[in-house]
Amino acid sequence: MKIFIEVPTWLGDATMATPAIENLLITYPRAKLTVFGSFLATRLFVHHPSVEEIIVDESKKDGFRYAKLYRYAKAMGSFDLAMSFRRNFTTKFLLFFINAKDKYHYQRYTTQALHQVIRYNDFLNQSLGVETTPSQLKIHTTTQQKSRSKPLLGINAGATYGSAKRWYPKEFAVCAVELSQKYDILLFGSPSEVEMVDDIEYIISAKGVKNYQNLAGKTSVEELITHIASLDLFITNDSGPMHLAAAFGIPTVAIFGPTKHSETNQWMNEHEMIVSKNLECSPCMKRSCPLKHHECMKLITADMVVKRIKQRGLF
Repeated sequence: MKIFIEVPTWLGDATMATPAIENLLITYPRAKLTVFGSFLATRLFVHHPSVEEIIVDESKKDGFRYAKLYRYAKAMGSFDLAMSFRRNFTTKFLLFFINAKDKYHYQRYTTQALHQVIRYNDFLNQSLGVETTPSQLKIHTTTQQKSRSKPLLGINAGATYGSAKRWYPKEFAVCAVELSQKYDILLFGSPSEVEMVDDIEYIISAKGVKNYQNLAGKTSVEELITHIASLDLFITNDSGPMHLAAAFGIPTVAIFGPTKHSETNQWMNEHEMIVSKNLECSPCMKRSCPLKHHECMKLITADMVVKRIKQRGLF
């Protein structure tokens, strides 16, 4: 059976769709998947044993997007089933031209507050008329654990969605300085976040910390997955890397400000520690603070984060 899957654009959303995709494969155990989506999101499926082909959507480049989507659809051949975990117009356009017996595009079935993992799985159940339950996030990888002299702390100061989701470099740096007594440190960041991570490096280096690596802008998604899977502790904003850590059950301090941690916190990670001020203006779900004060993040201090880590016996 051949199945076409369009995955969510964002790395975190694509990770949260993995329980639904695994349930799809439980429903059709002999299926072979063609995975279509953004470069970052499709990297999650490079080592998936059921994925036959990965197609990176480059239709936004150089204009004429809908003509490119049409060509993608016609070049893929035929499928028994096509499912998109996106719900915009371009998705409907693409599915219209894909040659598949059955086609479904993602939609929400209730306004009730639900975790995004459940929403994606409900889409699968409603589309196929099945009754599956989402299990853990699943990322297939060739990662192998390496022996180390000290436990490893990861710090992720970025968040692609916007500045409102980002805690402050100086606070991450204070955490890093204190925790460096016990942990070696990896600093993560995308190519667009190099300057932010360099600020953290400058502060911790000035404090005499030497047992760190600045990996900002230096890792592929596959390498990022490998590094995160090897962590003993992770401090991060609500972000794609946060969900990667959940897939491997990494003890994680997840810092939430403008987003709904009831809907996008780490799925089924019993080692998660959420830090949030839960202000009246939160969650606003905005890319930047509409009130211009950003207190949902400013009021969170490094002392609060380190205290949570100590309470878990991790420092």
